[in-house]
Amino acid sequence: MKIALFSDIHANLPALQAFFADLETRNADAVYCLGDLVGYNVWPNEVINEIRKRGIPTIAGNYDQGIGLMSDECGCAYKTETEKDMGKISISYTNSLVKPDERRYLRTLPSHIRVEFQLNNDKLNLLLVHGSPRKINEYLFEDRDEKSLLRIMEQADADIMCFGHTHKPYHRILPSEPGNDQHFRHAINIGSVGKPKDKNPNGCYVMLTINPDSSILNKDAIQVEFIRFEYDVEKAAKGVEKSPLPNEYADMLRLGY
Repeated sequence: MKIALFSDIHANLPALQAFFADLETRNADAVYCLGDLVGYNVWPNEVINEIRKRGIPTIAGNYDQGIGLMSDECGCAYKTETEKDMGKISISYTNSLVKPDERRYLRTLPSHIRVEFQLNNDKLNLLLVHGSPRKINEYLFEDRDEKSLLRIMEQADADIMCFGHTHKPYHRILPSEPGNDQHFRHAINIGSVGKPKDKNPNGCYVMLTINPDSSILNKDAIQVEFIRFEYDVEKAAKGVEKSPLPNEYADMLRLGY
């Protein structure tokens, strides 16, 4: 089974349209969205409705949660006063754009999706979250201590855990701690469709392949492909620059940070 996973569109309609065009060439069996449909750009309603009309199972990101509740907080970990000030403009502007029906949709999104496979007498649990199983806005970066990341997955009963939020893609394979039966878990950050932060402006999503013989006992039993696609970055950047949003968000799109 080929499962397409995408996240963190952040109201970037040109990127989402390019993603769907690329996805049509991939023959995915299932598609899931891991949240943060809105924020930082000018097309939140359009992005929401592109996903809704396709019936794509979607979980809430921290920004979706904030806008769904019409809050002035998005749960973002801004590090500087400048970033905080820019963030306040973004969430205020997004709140002014999002329509009542689209807001109601955001408010109903679940916090996670769990898919359980029964293969070769093994139970294989796929868990989809936005930040982490513990908190919608927890950042799980690639340099997270292995024991900490493993503990989070064990407590959530996740054999494969896919998430976004950091906008930086990676795949880590975590063996069970010594003394247990050998058991491999996969932590997969699927990157960002509409606001990459890994110095590559191209959008990113994941194609996860689960095979008939996939097993928790075999670390190579699943395949994880990070797919990068080009989109009209200038159109997205100029959308920002023609709006009340800070121009810095346009520069971030152009440079991928």
